[in-house]
Amino acid sequence: MNAPDLSPRATDGRWHHQHPVRIYWEDTDAGGIVFYGNYLKFMERARTEWLRALGFDQEGMRRSGEGMFVVADTQLRYLQPARLDDLLNVTVAVVERGRASVVFAQEVWRNGTLLVSGRIRIGWVQAAVVADAAEPVLRPGRIPQRILGCLPEPLPANAGTSTHTPA
Repeated sequence: MNAPDLSPRATDGRWHHQHPVRIYWEDTDAGGIVFYGNYLKFMERARTEWLRALGFDQEGMRRSGEGMFVVADTQLRYLQPARLDDLLNVTVAVVERGRASVVFAQEVWRNGTLLVSGRIRIGWVQAAVVADAAEPVLRPGRIPQRILGCLPEPLPANAGTSTHTPA
């Protein structure tokens, strides 16, 4: 597999970001096959590293009280398993961008073979102090303009589909 393009905005128009993931024992079952729930972790890492490359520290935004992204909806399709020691390429493409949420098309590839594809919606929430609550309550909010202004225009809905293989 070629070294992935780790720039925050890929120039080929298929993805906005790619992130490599190596499969370790902790990612697999006793047979050396990746546990299905771990693909969501790999996709989360790819989105987080992409946001970091754009200059956004999610923990810093949360700690400062500005707000944070949370996963609101996931839809995955499993095509083939990944196995122990595989080097995967996880792609990120913005396909919808609103004031309060962003939808990503994400894929997991191994050597040009698509293993998993998915759509992930993340929403913006902010902590609100509620009189009877022991801790602040998370409430939906608008994504700050400083973040929205850095997010790329959405790619077509078929961005990153199996007709495209990552670099």
